Amino acid sequence: MRNYTDNAKENLLAVSADEPFLILLEIMHPDLEVPIRIVNDVEAVISRDQEFIGMPFNVTLPDDIRSQIPYAVLEVDNIGRELTTWLEYSRGGQHAKCRLMQILKSDPDQVELDITMDLTEMVITNSTVKAKIGFVNVLGQSAVTTTFTPRSAPGLW
Repeated sequence: MRNYTDNAKENLLAVSADEPFLILLEIMHPDLEVPIRIVNDVEAVISRDQEFIGMPFNVTLPDDIRSQIPYAVLEVDNIGRELTTWLEYSRGGQHAKCRLMQILKSDPDQVELDITMDLTEMVITNSTVKAKIGFVNVLGQSAVTTTFTPRSAPGLW
């Protein structure tokens, strides 16, 4: 459930909002000493004493559909080699966590939405870096590495 402040609710429900929401993105990984922090704006933003570098990107926030694991889609322009170098070094950001925070520029310390999810399904092209951010489906994974089927263990059948 999302608990927005009254100011954010007004902005969210307005046909022509006074100011758009900004998304702060924080990427955390065991190999990173300091998390990568960017904001989907052309200017840097200071939020809770942390600087988020201005770098426009697209993000589709997770929805609340029943019987579906929520996920967000992140798309960043592939400019500069720092991000892609790190992605190649970390094998596609394996074991990385992404924290998405939604704020209003007028009150950057008030986080309206805060979600931390796993970085998965990375696709890198010459122009974009696209990733799915969601939760690993632990309940859908096999509990054992070998299962007995008529093909793998015909003597049991």
